[in-house]
Amino acid sequence: MKKTIIISGGYTPHRPFEAAGKVKAMLEAVGHEVDLFDDLSAYDRLDLSAYDLIVPNWTLGEMSVETSRKLWQAVASGTGLGGFHGGMVDGFRGNERFRFIVGGAYAAEPGGIRDYRVRVTGRDDPVMEGIEDFDHRSEQYYLHVDPAVQVLAETTFSATPYPWLEGVRMPTVWKKRFGEGRVFFSALGHVPEELDHPSVRSILTRGLAWAAR
Repeated sequence: MKKTIIISGGYTPHRPFEAAGKVKAMLEAVGHEVDLFDDLSAYDRLDLSAYDLIVPNWTLGEMSVETSRKLWQAVASGTGLGGFHGGMVDGFRGNERFRFIVGGAYAAEPGGIRDYRVRVTGRDDPVMEGIEDFDHRSEQYYLHVDPAVQVLAETTFSATPYPWLEGVRMPTVWKKRFGEGRVFFSALGHVPEELDHPSVRSILTRGLAWAAR
């Protein structure tokens, strides 16, 4: 059985604890033993390398250099890292090591909550198997992305509200290697209800399962 930790908190409009409960249920259904934590000190007091998967679910917040070095060592040694939306890609803005591990960083959500289309680019990847392009209503994240990630899905920006973004293609789901570890990210999941969307749920479940040691 895989051992997973989900560390939740931060920006309250994301309702991180409700989202964590849904992700816990998803992972338990595929054979993970999941521990939930609601304090950032968990990164320091736990032996991170004893886990198969770490799910950071904390938008904003601060992470010290020492803590990020500990996380780096765990992931580079084989512990998986996987998450979704701001809980991962907009966590710990002041820590460049965390952003480097994740493979991207939040920049903006032009237009706020809006309708957009998610286009599957990694159709041959097991994470995306059987998933077709789909329409989604959420924050459409504009991200600064590591060119080394393997993009599995993307979205295209319109001219609203910023005309200069017309046609910009933006990665939405990716995976990557980090040393011996695996990293997965999905930008989908602004609020917990989005995780009930069949495609969003399947992508996240499979991606996190792939990332686990």
